Formats: sequence, C-alpha cells, structure tokens
Amino acid sequence: MSDGDLSETARERLADIVELHPTKNSELQERWGVESGSEVHSYLESELKEYYYRNEDSLICATPAAVELVGGDTTGMTVSVTPFQNAVIEVLVGPDERAESVVSVLHKLRDADGLGVDTEEADADAVRSALRRLADRGIVDVVQRVVPTFKLAVERDELAITVEDS
Repeated sequence: MSDGDLSETARERLADIVELHPTKNSELQERWGVESGSEVHSYLESELKEYYYRNEDSLICATPAAVELVGGDTTGMTVSVTPFQNAVIEVLVGPDERAESVVSVLHKLRDADGLGVDTEEADADAVRSALRRLADRGIVDVVQRVVPTFKLAVERDELAITVEDS
C-alpha cells in the first residue's frame, strides 16, 4: 500500500501512533473509540502494517516512514535495540551508500573493535536476523539485488539509540 492509498481515518490514526509512540493497544483503543484491543490490532495489521512495529516490550511504535508521512520530524528518532543490533547499526553503510550483503556486514562486525559485543561468534544467520528486525522497524532499508542487501534508512546522527541490557 502506498501512502496515497491511506484513507483520512488511517492517516488520523497513524498520526495518533506517531504522537503516542511507544504506546499500547489500550491507549489506541481509548483514543480511537473502538471496542477492544484486538480491534486495534486488526486495524493496525490490515491498514497500517508498514507504518508500525512492536518494540521488545510489545509497545506500538511508528516507523520513520510513518513520522515522515504525517509531517513529523524524523530527527531524534529514539530506538531501543539489543547490543548486537547496535553493533550492526555501527558498521552498516549509511543511507546514501550502496547497500551491502549480510556477509559483508558479518565481515565488518568481525573486523571492528570496540563494539561492546563478542562478534567473533556471530554468524550470517544472526546478522540476517538483526538486519531484518531493524528493517521491520524502519531503521534499515532492504535493497533487493541477486541477494537482499542492506543500508541504514536514516542517518546515524538522526538516531538516539538505547541499548537494552542483555
């Protein structure tokens, strides 16, 4: 679904998510005047799936695309990530560079110093999983070539990263 396909109601509800995030089903249920949290979930999945994600605490968060779509400011986006995801963000190419493969990111992780995690034990599956999770949250763009490649969706200085305790 492209942003032009969103109904006025969907845009208003998306603005609520941007304003309240991170938020809970119950907060949106109250704001939207719907009967249940499951109704909120169904609406999110059917109408706004590409504009939200759930963080590690299962709270509803707006993607950078959602913030941009409703005219918000994408700078200062706060995200909570695992230490390994943070290491991936640190080595991944920026949004204006050519996207790179999982294997490329893996090699950069193994070659990097001072990332705060043991990257020697990392494998391609762990890197792929971290990149996909970050892509689901709008932090990383996936560029499909022969194999999927990845790059940051936003500049590093636009992210305020909170690293979760492991």
